[in-house]
Amino acid sequence: MAPLRLGHRRTLTDLDTGRFGRMIESDYLVVGAGAVGMAFVDTLLSDTDATVTLVDRYDRPGGHWNKAYPFVTLHQPSAFYGVASRELSTGQLDTSGLNAGLGHLATGTEVLAYFEAVMRDRFLPSGRVDYHPMSDHTGDGRFRHRLSGEIHEVSAPVLVDGTHLNTSIPSTHTPNFSVDPDARFMPLNDLVDLTEPAAGYVVIGGGKTGIDALLWLLARGVDPDTITWVVSRDAWLLDRRNTQPGDEFFHDTIETQAAQFEAIAASTSVDDLFDRLEACGYFLRIHPEVRPTMFHGATISEAEAAELRRIRNVVRLGRVTELHSDRIVCERGEIPTTVDTVHVDCSASALSPDLEEKPVFEPGRITPQMIRGYQPVFSASLIAHVEATHDDIEKKNSLCGVVPLPNHDTDYLRLTRAGMMNQYLWSLEPGLDEWMQANRLDGFSATIANAVGDRDKMAVLARLRAAVVPALGKLDEYLAELGLD
Repeated sequence: MAPLRLGHRRTLTDLDTGRFGRMIESDYLVVGAGAVGMAFVDTLLSDTDATVTLVDRYDRPGGHWNKAYPFVTLHQPSAFYGVASRELSTGQLDTSGLNAGLGHLATGTEVLAYFEAVMRDRFLPSGRVDYHPMSDHTGDGRFRHRLSGEIHEVSAPVLVDGTHLNTSIPSTHTPNFSVDPDARFMPLNDLVDLTEPAAGYVVIGGGKTGIDALLWLLARGVDPDTITWVVSRDAWLLDRRNTQPGDEFFHDTIETQAAQFEAIAASTSVDDLFDRLEACGYFLRIHPEVRPTMFHGATISEAEAAELRRIRNVVRLGRVTELHSDRIVCERGEIPTTVDTVHVDCSASALSPDLEEKPVFEPGRITPQMIRGYQPVFSASLIAHVEATHDDIEKKNSLCGVVPLPNHDTDYLRLTRAGMMNQYLWSLEPGLDEWMQANRLDGFSATIANAVGDRDKMAVLARLRAAVVPALGKLDEYLAELGLD
């Protein structure tokens, strides 16, 4: 259905600036043309004949990738990212560097070009997507164009909030500590603009953004002894080798999943559980002598972990509270610095662990969230498929239970249990297995289906199935002990 243009203007009394533009009719108003919004719309186009009004604040589709730092790449294989209808991956393994032997990791530039191509070659030619970049959704189905000031109103039965996950952008992040004007302080976006050596480099942040900054500095030849890494909490990390799609990685992916469930089932305490998860290769930590307390689901290769261990100046005094030109004050002490030292802010969390969880489906509203851990775009695609194939909200929400975003190490328990329950319910839904096998964003369903007839692989699947129920029992036990059930 083409947008309906009215032949007259009217006044929007609650918005006293701007001019009234169009009254638009569509089936869905989708706010946000980032990865989640794009993945949702793509599957909606495949599974329905619905029309969509897509509103986004950026000039190009791709969401936060428009503001990403220049050397950013995906942290998981490109095969799992983007929209279901179009490949992002080259289909090849990297042959050099710290990701050698593993699937291609698209750069930020490649990701942006990909989303532009999806918009240009699929969304707009469909005639069913009315795209409005450079526009802010103001509520009540209205949006305002940033340049013209025109205010448009959308009549749509369903609003899809593709911005709920609210990915933090390092370049615009406001640090939660005070910064002396004389201190040399920058987001990691600005590292590539340095023209002279610094007296030293301090990377503030123990998460994946901090890891990216450190690896970039090392790759550019910076002496590791001139780098200081301020880590408020050490993190459990996922071995990227265990996230690879394809039959050749079956024993890295599916067998590690089986080993994960067996480790949970055999564990005798939460601490013992994490020890077993590390021993079976599910978890990695950069510094084996330090017990992690953080878990954000970040992935890393063994080669990257080894490179990071070259940095010996690691400060563990809690969060930074004050940055001065001569010292850095943390929660449990302070360290000296200089005016000639570059301080790099990597303290933002990509996804806020304090994000409000809400039902995915509400009357007149869909809020895409994680329904499979670590996979926001697959989650958005599956949510769109459930929307297309079911009418009952209670049924839709039962198939789309929210998997909580992790922060503390023990959040792994909640995340894993929620994901296991969703996977079980999906296995009972007629036709959903076939849909998932055909969806490139899923990755593992096809790998499992292809194992049929292979004795060794079938034995692994038998181990996995045998461990599921005992593992769920242990997770319930630990969650109750921690008061997280």
